This record gives sequence, structure tokens and C-alpha cells, in this order.
Amino acid sequence: MFDVMDTMHFFDGPSARIAYIDVAPTGPDLHEPILLIHGFASTHAVNWVNTLWVKTLTQAGRRVIALDNRGHGQSEKLYAPEDYATPVMAQDACALLDHLGVARADVMGYSMGARITAFMALNHPGRVRAMILGGLGHHLVAGVGLPIGIADAMDAPALESLTDPMQRMFRAFAEQTKSDLRALAACIRGSRQTLDAEELGAILTPALVAVGDKDAVAGDPHELAAMLPKGVALDIPGRDHNLAVGDKVYKQGVLEFLAVRP
Repeated sequence: MFDVMDTMHFFDGPSARIAYIDVAPTGPDLHEPILLIHGFASTHAVNWVNTLWVKTLTQAGRRVIALDNRGHGQSEKLYAPEDYATPVMAQDACALLDHLGVARADVMGYSMGARITAFMALNHPGRVRAMILGGLGHHLVAGVGLPIGIADAMDAPALESLTDPMQRMFRAFAEQTKSDLRALAACIRGSRQTLDAEELGAILTPALVAVGDKDAVAGDPHELAAMLPKGVALDIPGRDHNLAVGDKVYKQGVLEFLAVRP
């Protein structure tokens, strides 16, 4: 296991205290930092450290910054749905870059983190050199990704009381990551914003949309990529929403995309 837990830091963002890591490149420094934004009920460690993304990217010469989203991991827990509006969470990411003195970074998000990344590129275009939307396709536009029933699953008295497979999967994952279930319920209820075709057309950031071809959550990556002026799609073969995260095809595709994007 690649252990970067000793690099955990904290800062006070505009409306929440945020935990993050900041890891220097181990290969020759490209001076091209990348910000990683994890998915719902995950943490920076589960999404990016344990899957060896941090190791892969630092070995490729990139400074890696990864936060625990508000309500997750070691960041502050809030309990009102409005505290988790996607533009607010995107502002946390920008505030972290400000805190570190990073004017511009590549940004990769997975699932909910990809939604945050897209809003960051729309609302703060000067901060995002290129974006990778992992585990999120056309549901950024049509639908809102995870069903609202996931919030109900967080509120359920116990995992054993749930019968819906997706509810059970996310409740079990939340328990595995030792998450604050009430904060996660508020997050699901508050972070359901979408973008329309006009907004996507205004995002001129180079974009890679990477989704497992067995992902039943994300929506079609090709449809979303076609709506982005500089979007390209990457199919991750044989992977569902959870297993795509650490896939070698995904990693190789991201490294190749970062090598050629402007």
C-alpha cells in the first residue's frame, strides 16, 4: 500500500474545514499539478491512494493534490442539503488551490467528484487546465447520477433493513469507509445539480470522459463527450461503476490524455 497519510493537512475553506494531501512528484517534475476529487461516500484515500492513482501520477512527474470533500473523510461534516450544492463543493476545490498558491491545475473527479469538476470548469475556467470526468457520462445532463433513494439508505436503521441492491451497495460502502451517514444523506439530497447543453458548450477546457462499459450509474460517456467542445470519450472495458476506478486502461488513458492536451 502506498502510504501518504502522514501528509494529511487541513485548511479552513469558505464554509467548511477541508482535509487534503499534497504529494510531490517522485519522477522528474513536470510542474503540472493535478487535483483529484473523489466520489460520494468515498475519501481521498479510498478513491486515489488505495487504487494507486497517487503513486501512478507522482511517478509520472506530477504533484498530486487530493481533498476529502465536505461531509467525507476527515473534512468537516455538515447536515443541511444546501451545504452540498455542487457549485459550493467546486468552490472548496478552488479555495484549496488558492490555499496552496496553485493558479491552475488539471482536475480529475470520479462520479460525484466528476460533477464537481465539471462545475469547477464552468464557473472557474481559468483554474482548470484540463479535466477528466471519471464514472460520469450523460447523466451530468440527463438525470442526476445516484438515485435519491441512496439518501434514504443512509437514513435506514441498518443495512439489513434494505432490500434494493443499489441502496445496499452504497450503504455497505459507506459503513466500510466509516462515513457519517447523516452527512452523506444531506450530500445526496443537496448535490443533484445538472448542466444543460448550452452550459456544456461553454466549457472550452480539454476533457476526457472515462466510464466503465458495464457502469449502470454514469450514463453514456460518448454522448457527454460529444456535447463538450474539446471532449473525448474513453471506454473502460469490463468494468462497472466501482471497479473502473483503479483500472489500468483508465490510468493509461489519463496519462496519454494529459501528455497531449494543450
